[in-house]
Amino acid sequence: MSEAINTPGAVLFSEPGARWRTIAYGPALCTIILVIEVIRGGAIHWFGLVFCAVLLAGFVWLQVVAGKRHISVELTPEQLREGTEVVPLRDIAVVLPEEDEESWEYEDWQSARALGELTGVPRRRKGIGLKLTDGRLVQAWARDHVTLRAELTTALERVRGTDGDPGTDDEPGTDDERGSDDERKEAL
Repeated sequence: MSEAINTPGAVLFSEPGARWRTIAYGPALCTIILVIEVIRGGAIHWFGLVFCAVLLAGFVWLQVVAGKRHISVELTPEQLREGTEVVPLRDIAVVLPEEDEESWEYEDWQSARALGELTGVPRRRKGIGLKLTDGRLVQAWARDHVTLRAELTTALERVRGTDGDPGTDDEPGTDDERGSDDERKEAL
């Protein structure tokens, strides 16, 4: 286990939700149309093209800001952030198994509340069932749900390993084995 993974600022998994480069798509399209008008000759629609470029960039800017705020995901060694909701890893009891694609029945976690402030799992994302330490079921979500599930499981194992979780004493020489050794000595 490296020290870089356990530093407070380390990011184990990240999905930005939206990318700033998408703001440039509308103005780029207007520039292409402008070049075509210049090459073709005739009237050039300067005002219309500039107006459309600014309007498209403005609307897409709003969408990017909302996407970065509400559908971004970040996992660090201490917490999971889904949109604007932050869940400390110590509050997550277990990552539930994936849904069975062959089954006709839904898993209980599939109808649980999605993390974040959205009403459900965002489009083009897939839910991951989590059981919290207080017994509630919730859904984490991500586009790359397989990687998030793997990283989250690994991070939870690290947290449980450093907390010294009682009840996970799987070392040799537990009380049961010592008791049987004492019984053998008495028998001799």
